[in-house]
Amino acid sequence: MTASIVITCITGCSLLPQEEEALKPPLVKPVKENFELYEVKKGTIKKQINGVGIFAADKMQYLFYPESGGRLAEINVNLGSVVNKGDVVAQLEKGEIEGKILQQELVVEKARLALEQAKDEKRGDAIAIRIKLLDIQKEEIQLDLYRKQLSKTKLISDVSGIVTFLDPIRQGDPVVAYKAILTVSDPKSVRLVYETTNTNDLVGVQIGMPAEVKVKGGVYPGIVSQIPATAPQSDVKAIADKNAKTIVITAQGLPDTIEIGNSADITIVTENREDVMIIPKIGLRSYMGRDYVQVLEGESRKELDVEKGIVSSTEVEIRKGIKEGQKVILNN
Repeated sequence: MTASIVITCITGCSLLPQEEEALKPPLVKPVKENFELYEVKKGTIKKQINGVGIFAADKMQYLFYPESGGRLAEINVNLGSVVNKGDVVAQLEKGEIEGKILQQELVVEKARLALEQAKDEKRGDAIAIRIKLLDIQKEEIQLDLYRKQLSKTKLISDVSGIVTFLDPIRQGDPVVAYKAILTVSDPKSVRLVYETTNTNDLVGVQIGMPAEVKVKGGVYPGIVSQIPATAPQSDVKAIADKNAKTIVITAQGLPDTIEIGNSADITIVTENREDVMIIPKIGLRSYMGRDYVQVLEGESRKELDVEKGIVSSTEVEIRKGIKEGQKVILNN
């Protein structure tokens, strides 16, 4: 019985399926990175300012009242109006001054008649005649004061040109001494003004630097004639802020058709270096004050610390850290 049981067990074991060998996972080839590369080479790099300037008057006359207190009656010109020397451009309220002048003219005339009468009736009375003469002089002095008072109500241009600024003062508003009511500019004398939104853009610009001016289809040479450091000082914050981000260019040989308000493209080269290592700007990486590039060595990336020089809008000068011929990785 024991032998049969053993045989049965052996036979039963032979009926079980054989265990299959586990399949090996398929081999996956590593994905090869596609690098956008730039081969380092030497060349010339320029740092320059490119922008649009506006032609403004170079010779301007600010017209204002020398005294406060009067109230504006009217302004006789508009922006762009042509003004001739001697024109009355603004007028204050006259009040009763014209009536006082008419009355005083009668007083003066009466004093003169009294003098003539004294000469006829009191011939030989030098003192009486002298008194009448002094009366005339007194009344004429008063008349002259009234006339000067009237003349102060008129704002008269002492130059010829066009109106390029008007204060937003309104009829009936009081005037403030020495505050410009309007500006008259000489249209034949213009300068090119470039204003940036970021004062850092003007770093490196110096007086006398050459500039290229493109306007009305032509290219003209110019020089920088004013920078923020040489701009006129002003206590007015708006003017001071404007001067801090403005340069002025004087161009040569401009066509006669240039007018105030016309625009022109300007280019000013502030730095220029030749035979230096250059890479595209997108190849320079920065992190926590560190400047570095990634280069391809074999099939691997390698980071190299670098020292940058001139940075233009599209390129960077690399002074230290890489060699000519190395391949800089541009993409991440």
